[in-house]
Amino acid sequence: MKRFIETHEWQVIEDGFRPEQNRVVESLMSLGNGYMGMRGNFEEAYSGNSLQGTYMAGVYYPDRTVVGWWKVGYPEYFAKVLNAVNFIGINVHLGGTPLDLHYWKPTRFRRTLDMHKGELTRLFEVVDGDGRTFSILTRRFVSKARRELACISYKITLEDDPTNKGAAVTFTPYLDGNIVNEDANYGEDFWQALDQSSAPGVQLVTMETKKSGFVVAAASSFSLYLNDQEVTDLQAAYTASPRYAQGEISTVLQRGDSLRLEKVVAVTTSRDHPAQTVSDQAIGLLQQHKRPYSELFQDHAAQWARVWEDSDIQITGDVAAQQGIRFNIFHLHQTYTGEDPRLNIGPKGFTGEKYGGSTYWDTEAYCLPFYLSTRDPQIARNLLMYRYHHLEKAQENAARLGLKGALYPMVTMTGEECHNEWEITFEEIHRNGAIAYAIFNYVRYTGDQDYLVQYGLDVLVEICRFWASRVTFQPRKGVYMILGVTGPNEYENNVNNNWYTNRIASWCLEYTLEVLEELGAKIPGHLRPDPKELHMWEDIVQNMYYPLLPDLGVFAQQDGFMDKELLSVDAIPRSELPLNQHWSWDRILRSCFIKQADVLQGLFFFGDRYDLDTKKRNFDFYEPMTVHESSLSPCVYAIMAAEIGYKSKAYELYLRTARLDLDNYNNDTDDGLHITSMAGTWMSVVYGFGGLRMEDDHLSLRPFAPTKWNGYSFRVLFRGHHLIVRVSANEVAVSQIEGSPFELLLYGQIHTLKEGGEIRIGLPA
Repeated sequence: MKRFIETHEWQVIEDGFRPEQNRVVESLMSLGNGYMGMRGNFEEAYSGNSLQGTYMAGVYYPDRTVVGWWKVGYPEYFAKVLNAVNFIGINVHLGGTPLDLHYWKPTRFRRTLDMHKGELTRLFEVVDGDGRTFSILTRRFVSKARRELACISYKITLEDDPTNKGAAVTFTPYLDGNIVNEDANYGEDFWQALDQSSAPGVQLVTMETKKSGFVVAAASSFSLYLNDQEVTDLQAAYTASPRYAQGEISTVLQRGDSLRLEKVVAVTTSRDHPAQTVSDQAIGLLQQHKRPYSELFQDHAAQWARVWEDSDIQITGDVAAQQGIRFNIFHLHQTYTGEDPRLNIGPKGFTGEKYGGSTYWDTEAYCLPFYLSTRDPQIARNLLMYRYHHLEKAQENAARLGLKGALYPMVTMTGEECHNEWEITFEEIHRNGAIAYAIFNYVRYTGDQDYLVQYGLDVLVEICRFWASRVTFQPRKGVYMILGVTGPNEYENNVNNNWYTNRIASWCLEYTLEVLEELGAKIPGHLRPDPKELHMWEDIVQNMYYPLLPDLGVFAQQDGFMDKELLSVDAIPRSELPLNQHWSWDRILRSCFIKQADVLQGLFFFGDRYDLDTKKRNFDFYEPMTVHESSLSPCVYAIMAAEIGYKSKAYELYLRTARLDLDNYNNDTDDGLHITSMAGTWMSVVYGFGGLRMEDDHLSLRPFAPTKWNGYSFRVLFRGHHLIVRVSANEVAVSQIEGSPFELLLYGQIHTLKEGGEIRIGLPA
């Protein structure tokens, strides 16, 4: 694949401006800190193709769902991730002409995202009509040290001046609340103005969302430096209008002079402060942290250094693979920090508006393992508590469909379902299983039984009640079926007996029964199901129907799968990929082609229940038909390929998941990045090549190194044990940098590892 982004271990680099790729690069260059973030837009005006985007975590708009085919149970609204006040803006005039790279063609251009320090920079040159050459360097970051702060530095140098008259330069830093969502219906405005002002020392714009009533205030101030000396004698003009505030300052540069504007921004919301104080909080925070860019950046970069110390994966001998994994880890840490248990992991993070909502099943199925193994266990616990706090809403969601128990939403902000496609809202119910699996995964990894007793069991019981009310007993065959569903493969809708859905539903019941038996007298009184109810759960577990293809030795994805014309993806002309951008939905649904891991998703989750031959047969059957047009797909296939010994295939699929956005595999990076699948990239290395699993309450590793790598290393946090795993072509070394002695399984053999100790053995042939 031809790349226009340079490969680099720590940086994402666009060398040379490509307007046709600008929206893709804006996504790639996004910045965030878990509280707020923005796309990699230009600070100055740009009239070309761009998605201007600034987003605040948890701030949304409940856009009413209006359809002519309304069904009972249909979600009442679609939760839109809102484009908020544009606070990075700095209009620039050079020699009296507005700077706009849609019209000014840069003679050189370099946009760089430094992932190690969390900074976005641009360096470019432009030449005006009089032949004057201007060199421009912009820098910005969203503070990792103080989450409500952001900072921008904009430097202009007059490199050459054939006129010998100098050049007038005008900076107009501004805050702009006149913003809309690209996905707004008929350009609908989701905000209303509350306050705006502009005066020396502070500009302010305060807005409130319609319907949801979130108040957001952005306050900014700026300083000016001529040849690195602060300028205090230039008079600025300050103006404000509804939703807008700016300052304007001008001077004349001579050849060799540099003029730098530094802008500090504070953004506060009513999610964290009383609504009536939000403006004052922003102004106070701004005044408290009014320091030079270099000082604020130093604190920010130090926080990023700590993050990388705990979660970096180092790969030697393959720069593209190294860049890919760091890119994914970087954006995960930008999106979710775990500080606020009210938040979750949105599929686009702070990189775009698409999909809406803050939570999909992606969190439990893909993201939880990353946070379990790289951060304090409380962060993973917060992700589970998010679902616990939404249990009542999940019960309401099930009741709307005429069912018992709890049905967790496919997409949500507050626990209510807000996804507006019926085949997802009503039918993609396997998401419930991912919630239960995450509880199981968390408890077995951390040993946190208290969570299970106090919170987890409530969720498990209600999920089981949903499954028991959703199954259909087929008396002629004496089995339970689940009819009318959409499995993980969304290229099939309204099918009967999706194998994965049936499997995870039965597993939920089985696991909950085991937990109830294990906890015994510890079970709270309100969670003691009636014996008749337990008997029914047991009967469903024992008599669940699983579609099989016995002549092939594989599980049938659903009852009618073999009625389709079975073709390999190789039969599709490359010009027709991705299918979802070239084929009608009708044609896709009738085809055999698979959007993402479906049967393989179940074999990954429940890998201890199936032997390698079973996994290999299913992989060989389904992978050739899988187009991987979901970002969640290649990571699961990579892990499974690694487990069954398809090492080159595992590497190929790893590279696809690691560089999904960097190389724009699915031609959709312009809408924003695929944040939740990025945790799957981490799993591809740690679970795939590293072979990390839980076996008999032990942490287990079975690592190997891809042939294209000289080696790799990763860190794992497990029950207070801080481990470093280093793998080369010939050996693996596991060391414990902190923690008491414990037993570790390495290739199935128990080893005792002490603090400061190391196990070093040769890789099996």
